[in-house]
Amino acid sequence: MGLLFDHNTNKKGSGKMKKIAIVTGASSGLGKDFVRQLDRKYELDEIWMIARRKEKMKKLAHSLKNSKGVVIGADLSRREEINKVINKLNDEKPRVLFLVNSAGFGKIGSFIELGLDEQLDMIDLNIKALTAMTYNVLPYMSKGSKIIQIASSAAFLPQPGFNIYSATKAYVFHFSKALGIELKNKGIGVLAVCPGPVKTEFFKVASSKGKPLDWKSKFMVQSKDVVAQALKDSEQNKMESVYGVTMKLFKIVSRIIPHRMILKMFKWN
Repeated sequence: MGLLFDHNTNKKGSGKMKKIAIVTGASSGLGKDFVRQLDRKYELDEIWMIARRKEKMKKLAHSLKNSKGVVIGADLSRREEINKVINKLNDEKPRVLFLVNSAGFGKIGSFIELGLDEQLDMIDLNIKALTAMTYNVLPYMSKGSKIIQIASSAAFLPQPGFNIYSATKAYVFHFSKALGIELKNKGIGVLAVCPGPVKTEFFKVASSKGKPLDWKSKFMVQSKDVVAQALKDSEQNKMESVYGVTMKLFKIVSRIIPHRMILKMFKWN
């Protein structure tokens, strides 16, 4: 059974405050599975789905059983696009029970080989957009609300060939854990989700330039399993969620063995 949230009253006296979840990157992968499982597990009036590809989200919205799917087409790497969400929040003043920041992308290739623009785009979406969404949604959250940030096992140590991506996810990891401490007294939980390679279109995009990291394909897991574990860990008020024995061992190794020794094993020519 999912969490049960009490019904707050709208300050304007218009009845019960609408309960919603907001999921970024909702058109595919982890974001799509978060939408499906949030709809199945929790009592939500609406799930706001945010991504660039509206048609895919429309199909997802029609498949929901318990919640109304609200499609918001937006490129969150652009500040003016984030304002679409902010304005909608200001107009409707819902109670946000879940914020899932799943939007993000990575590119495989060395720092000097990849273009500067696409690396800055990674920073804009993986860091700036996530931070802006968290900041602007927080005023609509209250005790019992959950923030779920998609970091990565790449956050555990520097990764040559996945340089900027792993750095952005290290930011998400540390930001989320510190934010969780800051919000503890408010009763708002913050979870950093740190999956390893997941069977989504992520690596198709990531390897479109640069060199494929073939070894990652050996550790692929299902998106729905990562999401199910994340929601379970969120219910238990954990600060991080790492799915699977392999990634849990990777996390331990990255903390025990000095990074300079681990990095010697990376071959990048």
